[in-house]
Amino acid sequence: MTVPTVKLNSGHEIPQLGFGVFLVPADEAEKAVSEALEVGYRHIDTAAIYRNEEGVGAAIAKSGIARDELFITTKLWNDRQAGEEPHDAIRESLDKLGLDRVDLYLTHWPTPEKDTYSNAWQKLIEIRDQGLATSIGVSNHLPEHLDRIVQDTGVVPAVDQIELHPAYQQAEVSAWGEKHGMKIESWGPLGQGKYPLFENPAVAAAAEAHAKSPAQVVLRWHLQRGVIVFPKSVRKERMAENLDVFDFELTADEMQGITAIDPGDGSGRVGSHPLEFN
Repeated sequence: MTVPTVKLNSGHEIPQLGFGVFLVPADEAEKAVSEALEVGYRHIDTAAIYRNEEGVGAAIAKSGIARDELFITTKLWNDRQAGEEPHDAIRESLDKLGLDRVDLYLTHWPTPEKDTYSNAWQKLIEIRDQGLATSIGVSNHLPEHLDRIVQDTGVVPAVDQIELHPAYQQAEVSAWGEKHGMKIESWGPLGQGKYPLFENPAVAAAAEAHAKSPAQVVLRWHLQRGVIVFPKSVRKERMAENLDVFDFELTADEMQGITAIDPGDGSGRVGSHPLEFN
């Protein structure tokens, strides 16, 4: 089974469905990533703050999979954004991952009170130009943050990785990306289990109609919207289930029904707010 790819504004392709290791303990990361690679994932998303880059790297090394068949993302944590710190941070991440470059390097949060996100973005451009990251992007940036970094540097991020699920769709960020050629990645694509998404009538009906699980239906909703998504699971059977979403297609009515879950007032957010997380 081949996962479709999305072309980034850097000219490089990214698998649209990947494997996330947020909250995977360091001592479980190698096993989880090894199993994900066995199941068929080739896109792995980690971060310095997850403290499991070594485990990810060990799984990559043992997999025997050619480097150019893998797409590896990691992220710059908030306390490394100032001065030249991003240069030190990427080299530390590469050492832990056992790689000479990542395919995508992201700033993790804008942390507006620190006012270091524009400097961080400028340093990521330098990191890309040095060949340590093939593509660069951001996470959790709102249009106001995106406008500023593009104004300061002239470089549009390849992606913005944001909280995005049926109850919280961030239409303004998505519209910014559409206008400027930036792709959207979803973290928490299933709402992190923090609300009864799978019991929603639109999700449940689509799952029954296609003989798929509610989780598969929601992942399919993301994919048909062009979003890059990476669900997280440490159970091998669930990893396989999450990957088995390319043999069916939601109808326009089913898509609309799931899209209508968002109340439109921001109340569906389950994670931190980018203006408040510093």
